Amino acid sequence: MSVVGIDLGFQSCYVAVARAGGIETIANEYSDRCTPACISFGPKNRSIGAAAKSQVISNAKNTVQGFKRFHGRAFSDPFVEAEKSNLAYDIVQLPTGLTGIKVTYMEEERNFTTEQVTAMLLSKLKETAESVLKKPVVDCVVSVPCFYTDAERRSVMDATQIAGLNCLRLMNETTAVALAYGIYKQDLPALEEKPRNVVFVDMGHSAYQVSVCAFNRGKLKVLATAFDSTLGGRKFDEVLVNHFCEEFGKKYKLDIKSKIRALLRLSQECEKLKKLMSANASDLPLSIECFMNDVDVSGTMNRGKFLEMCNDLLARVEPPLRSVLEQTKLKKEDIYAVEIVGGATRIPAVKEKISKFFGKELSTTLNADEAVTRGCALQCAILSPAFKVREFSITDVVPYPISLRWNSPAEEGSSDCEVFSKNHAAPFSKVLTFYRKEPFTLEAYYSSPQDLPYPDPAIAQFSVQKVTPQSDGSSSKVKVKVRVNVHGIFSVSSASLVEVHKSEENEEPMETDQNAKEEEKMQVDQEEPHVEEQQQQTPAENKAESEEMETSQAGSKDKKMDQPPQAKKAKVKTSTVDLPIENQLLWQIDREMLNLYIENEGKMIMQDKLEKERNDAKNAVEEYVYEMRDKLSGEYEKFVSEDDRNSFTLKLEDTENWLYEDGEDQPKQVYVDKLAELKNLGQPIKIRFQESEERPKLFEELGKQIQQYMKIISSFKNKEDQYDHLDAADMTKVEKSTNEAMEWMNNKLNLQNKQSLTMDPVVKSKEIEAKIKELTSICSPIISKPKPKVEPPKEEQKNAEQNGPVDGQGDNPGPQAAEQGTDTAVPSESDKKLPEMDID
Repeated sequence: MSVVGIDLGFQSCYVAVARAGGIETIANEYSDRCTPACISFGPKNRSIGAAAKSQVISNAKNTVQGFKRFHGRAFSDPFVEAEKSNLAYDIVQLPTGLTGIKVTYMEEERNFTTEQVTAMLLSKLKETAESVLKKPVVDCVVSVPCFYTDAERRSVMDATQIAGLNCLRLMNETTAVALAYGIYKQDLPALEEKPRNVVFVDMGHSAYQVSVCAFNRGKLKVLATAFDSTLGGRKFDEVLVNHFCEEFGKKYKLDIKSKIRALLRLSQECEKLKKLMSANASDLPLSIECFMNDVDVSGTMNRGKFLEMCNDLLARVEPPLRSVLEQTKLKKEDIYAVEIVGGATRIPAVKEKISKFFGKELSTTLNADEAVTRGCALQCAILSPAFKVREFSITDVVPYPISLRWNSPAEEGSSDCEVFSKNHAAPFSKVLTFYRKEPFTLEAYYSSPQDLPYPDPAIAQFSVQKVTPQSDGSSSKVKVKVRVNVHGIFSVSSASLVEVHKSEENEEPMETDQNAKEEEKMQVDQEEPHVEEQQQQTPAENKAESEEMETSQAGSKDKKMDQPPQAKKAKVKTSTVDLPIENQLLWQIDREMLNLYIENEGKMIMQDKLEKERNDAKNAVEEYVYEMRDKLSGEYEKFVSEDDRNSFTLKLEDTENWLYEDGEDQPKQVYVDKLAELKNLGQPIKIRFQESEERPKLFEELGKQIQQYMKIISSFKNKEDQYDHLDAADMTKVEKSTNEAMEWMNNKLNLQNKQSLTMDPVVKSKEIEAKIKELTSICSPIISKPKPKVEPPKEEQKNAEQNGPVDGQGDNPGPQAAEQGTDTAVPSESDKKLPEMDID
């Protein structure tokens, strides 16, 4: 089972995987661990990641980047309106009212949703992980900014489904960083001790996030978060771009913003210049050749001047830092460390501002680029049954207060109630109790819209169906469970109607202790006399909910509310009926449309695969043309006649011209056939060259073997002790085989020497290898026979009989010696086998 964490950034993405050795960040096909969040649409296929990044200028209208912030946003959203002018591609209003991305794909105009485009990027990251892991990737944890609202989070969840991923958790980026920081710390205070408070500052390309986390051994609790959703590295880039647009406009009379390609080139150069200024305080040049209207432009910038221009941006660094301390009521002295991550925190002025605010040195123990994805991979490992990870509980927070509104039958108009306050622990469940005679609707919304980086405070509407009055006509008790799940998404997860059956006695039915016990895990009622709606809020969590974490219960304390005078209790029977709930979620894609997107993504992946195979086949032809053309005038020159070389060279040139003309865009099979046609001409030449390289080595090996056997035959004939045990008939056989092999070798060598190199060889390497094997199989068993053991003289045998066993082989003679009645010692294993050998 694969365990993967994905950092889905505005500008770039990272994928990390949990393995037995720890967490590893995966490199893509370009050996780069950073994959650009960029997708380019072409006439035949899509390019995703680094391949798309190279087309940002050449295919500007169809190359999509910076789409992360369009999740869950309407086309009329002020943020979308503001972004329009900075985009090279077109955005459109979809029939649903959401923001769509308009491109030309497969030579036709297509409108894609933000979910589809993000799913394309996720599919690429999934493919990258699978190519490294060599197994399918399904389960993952994906990071999102801590300020994402419900609509944005649901949109990302839909994107993971379209990409064929099972997202175990949407994890806030700052929480992922905190997990990556804390899980390896061995010196954290014990649970009963005062926690260690650490501030995490993450300034990436598009957003600035701050969180304060309390650490104890095996426990992480997020205390508060703050953010500036538009302050990031790209704002600093924009300052430089605007400056040089103005400078080049005056200096070269160029209207740069009217040409999107020129603006994109300038943006790329300004980003490089910004990074250089982070490491260098001197004047730095910016030069672009043939920038616009064939004009070369150049300018200079230094860090001091740049910081003056960025004063407004730098002033926005402190407010979120101040906000988290105010929310948590912590002092600067209570902060143990300040960890910084994200690319934009490398800007010296940003670091200085943060350090000055807290009055301490900043900590950079985490990898600024990969901390988020590593935290996500760790969370995925914790959630996965395939890994055993150190116990570590994570409690996140609700970023905005959430309220419910409903129509009140008792009072004309509507009532509302805040169910989750700002920085409330999450994931979490609560139970509300309503008294109703008919179905009713709950409207969820964010109760402080001024804090939202989103125009619409609405979350969703939940209609509780099939509510009926009690048998006596009174209102039924309806228990509604609301929750913020592990993804940070609010929902009404269940509703149930409590039916009270009258007892035989004429007393007013009341809830019994037994009924109370049934609800003990979920709630403690808060009753208000004479009010039909009674709402009950418990911080306690239903332990049966597997999705909620144990940390949710940490702060729960049952509150004893003022109760009305208790009537006399009577035995009653109650039963619970589950009620259906209809959801109307803001900007939610319906299931049918989601399935269509999943199907379309599958088709596009298949199209990309077919196009890759076609391009590979085309490249194979081109590669073969270049390879053979070089070798025909090089190492293959001696192995082809002049006429054949001229005709083959001409064929190669024709193929090369064809590739750039009629063969530019042909089906895969055409390229496969073309390559086979060329190989029919080139393969014999290649074989002749390879044979000429291998043949001498094999003939030399055969010659050495023949010499070795001839030497042994000569020693046998001279009756040397080493070979005098060998059978004469066998040695005659060896001599005959050796002579035949020598005659064969000499014959083939003579014929081959007479043969021209431009002709096919007389003898091939395989034949020589076969001859070596044949000679070895005949001669080797004969000459490798062991020499029989020589028996000692009779006098030594008598001594052995008198003195007992020879060579300390034991106190008693072996059984075989006793049976045969001989005077010899017990034979060894090798001696026992000797009678089986044919010895004359």
